[in-house]
Amino acid sequence: MIDFNTNQTAKILCGTTLAASQQVLVGQTVKQFQSTRDRAPCLAVILVGEHPSSLVYVAAKQKACKKVGIESRVLKFAHDITQTKLHEALEELNNDPSVDGILIQLPLPKGLNANLLLDALNPAKDVDGLTPHNLGLLMSQRPAFIPCTPLGCMDLINQVINPAGKNAVVFGRSLLVGRPMALLLEAANATVTMVHSHSTDVKTICREADIIVAAIGKPHFITADYIKPGAVVIDVGMTRYENKLLGDVHPSVASVAGWLTPVPFGVGPMTITKLLSNTVLAALQHAD
Repeated sequence: MIDFNTNQTAKILCGTTLAASQQVLVGQTVKQFQSTRDRAPCLAVILVGEHPSSLVYVAAKQKACKKVGIESRVLKFAHDITQTKLHEALEELNNDPSVDGILIQLPLPKGLNANLLLDALNPAKDVDGLTPHNLGLLMSQRPAFIPCTPLGCMDLINQVINPAGKNAVVFGRSLLVGRPMALLLEAANATVTMVHSHSTDVKTICREADIIVAAIGKPHFITADYIKPGAVVIDVGMTRYENKLLGDVHPSVASVAGWLTPVPFGVGPMTITKLLSNTVLAALQHAD
């Protein structure tokens, strides 16, 4: 967790607490689904190689699935699997009626093209919301499956502030977090600015922000002098350094911000919870 200094003014915006309450509701929906369909919703995860973070994430997802009653299947492949073999495995999952959601654990090892794999993923089973089809629906404000991390961030934000009419800054423009995050904030009627490696006068832009979402993967990059007093700061970053998990936000931010998510126990639990709820949503749609 963030080592807040003695001048802390920010309140901790805990993802663990919110995730726990939402998972209770997910578990209730799973029980209702089982009572009428004689099976549990099923999430299949494609895991390639031995990337340490990926192994940790997949284990956490399996544990969460078990907690709420979702069946989880992990298909593990060696790092040197060919693109063709991986596509064949994905196609089997696409065509398996007992599989409701499919997640491709990223990043993939070098030599494999994640975009080609996402292009081949059935959008109706894309519970991570990363296929061009689902990202396009999000862009057109007709969302089906929304990427899990931005969706979880919105729930955290809505706990403490109404984004409508507020200035929001999103650090980073990845398809996984930054771009869909900006779209969700815009849909909530915030005025959104995306900053990235080519942005200029970033501190001035940030000091006008009521909401900041940091997703750049640079430990402790955002310091107190970036922050408007009282702002809501969502730290998506998670970088492992000397056996510690560090966010993108420096501990000094706690002396200025109004609300701040910790790392860990902030955004991470919400990401997993949204994966669970998206899987249940997919199961319900397949059953209709």
